Amino acid sequence: MSVPGSAIQLVPADQWRSTCEGLVDEGGRFLALYAVRENEDVAVRAAFDGPQGPTLISCTTESGVAESIVPVIPAAGWDEREAHDAYGVDFEGHRPLRALLAHPDDLSEWVVPVHGHDPYQVAVGPIHAGVIESGHFRFRVVGESILHVDLRLFYKHRGLERAAEGRPLSTGIAFAQRACAACAVSNSVAYAQAVESLQGYRPSPRLARVRTLLLELERLYNHLNDIGAACAGIGFAPGNMAFSALKERVHRLNQALSGHRFLFETIAVSRSPATIDRAAAAEARAEVETIAEDARRAWREVLFNASVQDRFLGVGRLSLDDALRLGTVGPAARASGLRRDARSDAPGLEYPGFEPASLRHSDGDVAARVNLRALEVDATVALLHELLARPAVPLAEPSAEAALEIAPGRAGIGVVESPRGETVCVLEAAEGLLTRMHLRTGSYANWPSLAHAAAGNLLPDFPLINKSFELCYSCSDR
Repeated sequence: MSVPGSAIQLVPADQWRSTCEGLVDEGGRFLALYAVRENEDVAVRAAFDGPQGPTLISCTTESGVAESIVPVIPAAGWDEREAHDAYGVDFEGHRPLRALLAHPDDLSEWVVPVHGHDPYQVAVGPIHAGVIESGHFRFRVVGESILHVDLRLFYKHRGLERAAEGRPLSTGIAFAQRACAACAVSNSVAYAQAVESLQGYRPSPRLARVRTLLLELERLYNHLNDIGAACAGIGFAPGNMAFSALKERVHRLNQALSGHRFLFETIAVSRSPATIDRAAAAEARAEVETIAEDARRAWREVLFNASVQDRFLGVGRLSLDDALRLGTVGPAARASGLRRDARSDAPGLEYPGFEPASLRHSDGDVAARVNLRALEVDATVALLHELLARPAVPLAEPSAEAALEIAPGRAGIGVVESPRGETVCVLEAAEGLLTRMHLRTGSYANWPSLAHAAAGNLLPDFPLINKSFELCYSCSDR
């Protein structure tokens, strides 16, 4: 979704929470919260998507203090903790305001206390046996039952958002792209749409088509990977190996089409560097069909294996009410019955008449999350079949410069459905240079939901629950 640059609406500090609550009551949906320095002060911004489109509101903190919106919008919990650690904002009403980016040695500063005679702690990470980013999970358990999980991510402190400040709008996209390799296209498109909304540029149908194609290629290999990861979580090697091989074939297809396995450098502001001729498109279309048929065959081995389904069913359940309360997005939300997909409202992309996939039984457990991805693989294959059947020659948009200057006091907001859910990019600029970039990915939005879904389950089932969400560490540590 891309809209004309939104005016930043100023709100008095004492009306901050009530204004946010009012936007939700009017049908608005929370997208993101972040802080920004304004001379000697710190301001807090919050983005909402409502019936009239995205809205960005702002209040200047009073001596570094702002009202917390968590009592009315629990999904903003991590956002406020991040703003506190990065900008020193103290959110009144958010108590205790535990550390998120900061890593204090004192456990009481970042974990939820559990009292009693039987509970004990199990600490996992931040270094893991696999080749993955650093992440620490601290479990409070009784016997083998999980009472609570505290997450500690943000180990790398890469500072991508801060590094982007002062860069030209056209080059800042590199920082969004590198937040996460597995969602490089999603993050890049969200950034590009945010810039284009600021500049008043409307993507042409050709540009919309190539971006949609790249987004669905990214979704295809991610969903295949995530189904295989769930199989790995229960030790079902045939499923893991089959879907890992399918994922590799999509990577090779990406390499052949774009020159990069993860589709890097295929998205740019107001244009596309990607070039795909008819012959390449026809070969890609045939390969997608072959991959799809092999994926269906592999999926049948998963779906009709009683031992596999016994391990998936009823584990890591996330209810619809909890998904709504926590602001869960993407396949995890849809598996809980929340039929929300940013592709249903994407005027800057080519998803005509798109309807999100839905399950007959949206139980919100591991089985639902894996089954939902299998359905979405079929939907993505159908989209790719159509997109590759009618490519432009070349399938690329020539360089274009936006005609409108950026008005002061406005922000650009881009919203894209990544493989893991809704990714939001908010940009502020002055004189053609970035003054603030905020990227809130689907993984960032869903980590609290993963922790909530783990409670009440057995500790040995946590790897399976974790893999059924298959969230990214890297794009949170931006």
